Amino acid sequence: MTVTAPLSEISIPRRRVRPVRPEGIGWLVSVVAIAGCTIAPIAALVVLALGPAEGIWSHLVATVLPRATGTTLMLLAGVGGLSIVIGVGTAWLVSMCAFPGRRIFNIVLLLPLAVPTYIVAYTYVEALDYSGPVQSTIRAVFGFRSARDYWFPDIRSLWGAILVMALVLYPYVYLTTRAMFLMQSACALDVSRTLGAGPWRLFFRVAVPLARPAIAIGAALTMMEALNDIGAVEFFGVRTLTFTVYDTWLNRGSLAGAAQIAVALLGVVLALIALERMARRRQRYHLTTTRYRALPSFTLSGAKKYLAIAACAAPVLLGFGVPALVLLDAASRRLETLTRPEFTSAATNSLVLAAVAAALTVGLGLLLAYAQRVRGSLLVRVLTRAGTIGYAIPGAVLAVGILIPTAALDNLIDGAMRNVFGISTGLLISGSGFAIVYAYATRFLTISFGSIETGLAKVSPSLDMAARTLGRGAFRTLGEVHLPLIRPILLSAALLVFVDCMKELPATILLRPFNFETLATLVYGKASLEIFEDGAVAALAIVVIGLIPVIVLANTGVLSFRNAKAAERGATAAAAA
Repeated sequence: MTVTAPLSEISIPRRRVRPVRPEGIGWLVSVVAIAGCTIAPIAALVVLALGPAEGIWSHLVATVLPRATGTTLMLLAGVGGLSIVIGVGTAWLVSMCAFPGRRIFNIVLLLPLAVPTYIVAYTYVEALDYSGPVQSTIRAVFGFRSARDYWFPDIRSLWGAILVMALVLYPYVYLTTRAMFLMQSACALDVSRTLGAGPWRLFFRVAVPLARPAIAIGAALTMMEALNDIGAVEFFGVRTLTFTVYDTWLNRGSLAGAAQIAVALLGVVLALIALERMARRRQRYHLTTTRYRALPSFTLSGAKKYLAIAACAAPVLLGFGVPALVLLDAASRRLETLTRPEFTSAATNSLVLAAVAAALTVGLGLLLAYAQRVRGSLLVRVLTRAGTIGYAIPGAVLAVGILIPTAALDNLIDGAMRNVFGISTGLLISGSGFAIVYAYATRFLTISFGSIETGLAKVSPSLDMAARTLGRGAFRTLGEVHLPLIRPILLSAALLVFVDCMKELPATILLRPFNFETLATLVYGKASLEIFEDGAVAALAIVVIGLIPVIVLANTGVLSFRNAKAAERGATAAAAA
């Protein structure tokens, strides 16, 4: 007999909703604050661009934007295409071909990353200009008396900018593509060779299609770096959108016009990101075997061996060797610069700004990465991604966006101090190094966050659970468990950010206070006055500092892989970079 109880007497257990812990709310607030500070310059930029500008936009559309946009697109296409040719070709040679010097080229192919594009531009103009050593030698050997007696290509042109930038930026493609080549299954390559595929067919029909996602990532990074440049394009006489922002703001005195061009430049950035995503659309590649072994290699002999050596040596010599020799020669004749006040002041300013920005950026990246680990909700993930978009924004665009809120805050503070105390504070924020540090932290937060997120991902979640069981909160768990484990990652991230801040020119030159120089702006100023030799020591100092991350990369698993597991870790690191 079945007894049915009345509905009123049936007790239905309710699911207890766990309240959000206060510390969880604190991490969420931190993420919101960091994302807000990062997005604020972009929002201010859009608001200013959409505001009344006294007919400036129509003038820009009619006279400036079409030509600047066309020049920018040609520059990006040329730099991206040439970087792909150099990066993919050299990555294939050192990954799949056996020839003398292969292990050395594996490392030295990264050396051009140590030299900023604007410094390489200055050295090439110094070497190839009419008064440079190359043309002077030609005139002396052949007896020419003027430029009308012979033909020599003009380095100050669009093709010159494309060549120089590609020689400096190709390592982005080389890093990601080489890591992907080393991840490819040896079985797939062996099957292709069994079916009669030679080296060329194996390269074009198998290896390159499998490496397309990595090539797309490297090419996108290369073009974004080219888009960020001001010094090289100005020196070559190439008026890109980025230089037009700088010219409209400083030389024409129109901040609103600069903001409108900057918004157009943001459209180009978004288009680059969309193209990179489209290039990797629906492409998923997986290893179908758990057996890892060394990749098959082609042993080169005869003329092929020397062609491979030349193909790997040429980009290193042209992208690093020639600039280094020109800098050493010029600096050796200006050693007294080391004791001049302008150099010591610029070096001190660079070191202080870069150190403060690196410490701040690593701290913010740690907050974002750990908040995502503690509160992995969709909202936190979205805000984290929004807070780390700064690297995709050119420095000139970021500088315009930062100046607007900081200047408004300066005016607010100055007005309040006048009303209350009768004193004027002036440009307290935008007229100091704070704006530069703000720009550095916003732009390079992506680097620190990516490194720290990768490091935290390797820490087992069981350690968090054990710490919670012992009564540790999230903050104490971070300090007592995670920080000791990821200390090398933090130091590496700080080093990378520090070096990038030392080399950054567009944001620094637009946001620096009056009579304030860094090493980058000192080199830029001397080159603009056609006295590059006076800035050679400062340029050489930047190059020496830029060698540090190359040395770090050379000692990591990105460059020397013993097995497929190590290759997989290297590909992840290269993609994050």
